[in-house]
Order: sequence, then structure tokens, then C-alpha cells
Amino acid sequence: MSSTNGHSPKRAILYARVSTDEQARSGYSLAQQMEALRAYAAHEGYEVLEEIADPGQSGASLERPGMDRVRDLVATGGVSVVLAQDRDRFAREPAYHYLLRREFEEHGTKIRALNDRGDDSPEGKLTDGILDQPAKFERAKTAERSRRGKLRKAREGKIVAGHTPNYGFRFNSARDGYEVDEGTMPVVRHIFQMVGGGGESVYGVVRGLERLGISGPRGGRWNKTQVRRVILGDVYKPHTFKEIRGLVTPEVAARLNPEKNYGIWWFNRRRVKVTQVSEPSDNGKRYRRRSELETKDQSEWIAVPVPDAGVPREVVDAARVAIKDNRRSSNAGRRFWQLSGGVMRCGACGNAMSPQTSVRKSGHMYFYYYCHRGASSGQHNCTSSKCIQAEQIERTVWNFTHELLTKPEQLQDDLERMIELEREGVRGNPEREAKAWLNKLAETDRERRGYQRLAANGHMTHEELDEALAELEETRTTAKRELEALAGQRERLEQLEQEKDALLENYAALAPEALESLDPEERHRIYKMLRLRVIAGLDGGVEVNGAFGGALSVCELEPSSSSSRPWR
Repeated sequence: MSSTNGHSPKRAILYARVSTDEQARSGYSLAQQMEALRAYAAHEGYEVLEEIADPGQSGASLERPGMDRVRDLVATGGVSVVLAQDRDRFAREPAYHYLLRREFEEHGTKIRALNDRGDDSPEGKLTDGILDQPAKFERAKTAERSRRGKLRKAREGKIVAGHTPNYGFRFNSARDGYEVDEGTMPVVRHIFQMVGGGGESVYGVVRGLERLGISGPRGGRWNKTQVRRVILGDVYKPHTFKEIRGLVTPEVAARLNPEKNYGIWWFNRRRVKVTQVSEPSDNGKRYRRRSELETKDQSEWIAVPVPDAGVPREVVDAARVAIKDNRRSSNAGRRFWQLSGGVMRCGACGNAMSPQTSVRKSGHMYFYYYCHRGASSGQHNCTSSKCIQAEQIERTVWNFTHELLTKPEQLQDDLERMIELEREGVRGNPEREAKAWLNKLAETDRERRGYQRLAANGHMTHEELDEALAELEETRTTAKRELEALAGQRERLEQLEQEKDALLENYAALAPEALESLDPEERHRIYKMLRLRVIAGLDGGVEVNGAFGGALSVCELEPSSSSSRPWR
């Protein structure tokens, strides 16, 4: 392993990161960061092993493609230092600096930023840690200012404009209010009349809009969820001035016409937390954003009056009563779809394909899988326009799986290989990482007691104590979250082991005739255990991959029947 003692070459990795927001807000570019890092490395006599960039990646997590590459290279040895322009390029949370520093030290690698103030001594590390806090505090302050600004705007009776307005409305010139869009609002009124006045079902509304050739809110075809969202949207329900006055400030109420009705656009109803996670894939690893949606207490909602949509109150109420007992159901309804839940995927965009039932005039029902992105003309549209007949593809996939289960020795080897791949995909040393986070928790507890003693002896003000304790609590939250993620990794591996044993004991041992009698739910369960992916190609062909035939083999199947969408 190389070192920095002057007898071996000093090898460096250059790392740059920029989030999408930073690019848009300040033009903080990867090129500028790399230029500064190259100049520093040349001045200090470093041999640059690799330049690694993370474009459009947040520093709120270590789950980033570029950072994974950095950690892999450090783990192989021979890296003297990992360089970044600023400390927050590695991570915004100081707790993640702590983890990276500990991990890199195990391989003789240092972590350096061009804006470091301290050295490798405990005092130097403390200095850098202290200097991290103002930047962290400024980011928190900026986010809080933005949040408070939006709340203030909503309390003033103004729309906080998003990407697109509610269907049937358009933004005003200032983008802080709604105007009725007479090009699309008649469709909204038609939906309410069909359900509230004509007794039509939600599915019947979808079919009726398709027959009329009316595009949905996102440019594609309508679906039941969008129709329900219109019927339940308070933005379309007329409210009297008296009702509105009880929900808004006196200043907002004073600007309204007491003789008119208004809809309500709600702000601050939900809290969305977005995190980036990585998971094993056919090509090693894939990254996806995971959103957690939480509805806030109604006392936190802010009502913003908008123009009346022109739907009579009694029609709105009748429509809501008509769908009150209708559960939001999947397209499955009449049958169990064996390849649902992400098993069947579009070969063009990789998206999970959706089930679709088509009822002809004769009353005969047809079942298909289709890519809903291919049905949309929005920004996430897909080039696929094919539907895969459900019965035939499900039979084809089951015949293939049936053959796998009749070869238990080969299946066991494949399942064990899949588990080994999962272990190899785990970043770093989980046990050592968990120990580091536990140490960090213990350290924050000691610091908390120390701050409290300082405050008790009059060496800190109450405001300083509150700020210090808030920072410690954020670090504790990060450490606990990472410990939970590590526990989740362990649980996934344990689940894979359990599923392997279940497959081998419960299914691979069955006679062929017993396998054939398994119901659709049991077959679906086997597909999930095998991590099966059925990929529908643009040419109508289908391929299957999963935990069989070696690492991640692919089996070409006979093309299934496919067609253009039957509802078009």
C-alpha cells in the first residue's frame, strides 16, 4: 500500500459534486471544481488516479454513484487522499464526514478539502467540525426562510405555484392565483354531471372521456384515480363567503366578494420526505428516490380561495356520495395478476407494467399488461405502445419457472449465488459501520451532558445551549437512520435465506402435477422469491431474468402475443 512518507507516490482521487438546485441557483459547476482540484493536486505533487463527479446529487446522503465509486477505489488500497473543493461536497451532514473519515482511515486514506482549516490533530479536526456548523446553519436558515416565505404567501391568500395548476385552472400572470381555464373546466363540469347528475360510475366516466377523445391532465388518457381526484378536490367545490371567512385571515376575507362562491386550494396539507437509496440490479447497482408522504394535522392546513369552478354544490355533494363507498382499487378487480408488483417491466423504459382489463361490446373481457408511460405524452412518456396479453405471457413465464423448480440442485446454486451478490453489493463493512454509528451516538450523549454542565455553571447562555443541543439531536437522528438502514440490509439478507429455504423445501420438492395446481397467488410469491423480471421488448418478444442460471442469466422466450392498445 502506498503512503505519503515521501518514499512512495502520493495518489489522489478528485471528487466533485453539485446538486440540481445548486446548478440552477448559482451555476456551481463540476468543471470549476475539477479545475481547482487539478491545480491543487499538481501543486502538491499528487498523482491523480481518477476524477469522479456526482452531477445532480444531493449531499444529504452518501447513496450516490460517484461516492460509491470513491469508496470502492479507497477499499482497494493505494489511495493517499480523496480531495474535494469544499467540505460540504463530501456531505452536508458532519456525521457523514465522521463516517467517511473512519472508513478511509482503515485503508490509509485521508479525506481533504481545499477549504480545510485544521490539520490531523484532534484540535484541527475540532476546528474543521466547528467551521462546518455555520455553513450547516446557513443552509438550515435558507430552507427555513423559504418555508416561512411560502407559508406567509399562502396566509396572504396567494397560490404557491408548482409545476402545473389543478386541471381546469391556469395561473394568473403573477403566478400567485388561479383563473378558470374555459378550455378544460367544461371537462371538470362534465365529470361531475356524469357522476353526480347521471349516476355514472368512475370507470364509466373514464370510458366516456376516451370515447370523446379528451386527453387527461397529463396529456395521456384519463384513469380512475384522476377522476376521483377531481370529484374529491375542494378546489372545485363551491364554498360560500361565510364558509371561506372562517378559514382565512380577515385581510384575505376583506378582498373577497361576499356575493360569490369560491373553491379552496389547500397548502401545507402534506409533508414529503425524499431520500435516495441504492439496491442491487442486473448491472451491479441502481439508484432510486424514495418518497414518504405524510398528511399533516388539519390545524396546519392553510386555505387559499380560488375562483368558483362553476359546478353546483348539490352536484358536487351527489358525486361524492356516489363514490363514497368505492375503494380505490387496482385494475386487478376481477382476477389476480401474477406478474404485477414490478415483475412485468417495459423493455423501453424499465417501468413496471400495469394491468388493464378491456370489455368489448359483446361483454367478453380481455386482460393485458401495458406501460402507462407509453400512454402518456408528458415528460415521462415511453416509446412503447404495445399491450401484452396476460393469459399467454403468464402461462409462458410459469412454464419457464416450472422447469426451474424441477432442477433443485441447480436452483440451490443459483439462489446461493444471488445471496452472495446481495452481500457483495453491501457497501463497506456493515459491522464496523454500525459500531462507528453506535460510537457516534455515545459521543453525542457525552457532548450533551458536557453542554448541560457548561450551561449549569453559567458558561453558556440558554440560547447557545438550545442551538448546541439542536445540532446534537440532528446528528443523533442521522446516526439512528443509518443504523436502521444497516439493520434493513441484514433483514433483507435474512429474508433471502428464508425464501431460498422455502423455495427448496416447499416448491422444488413438489411433484410436477402438484406444481401445476398452484394458484396465481402462489406463483406470484415464487416469482418474488426468485427476484423475477419479465421484460417486454418493443418487437413483442419477452425475456426473463432473475436468480437462476448463474449470476444473472437471461433466457429468451418465445414472443407472446402483443398488440396496440385495445382501447384505442
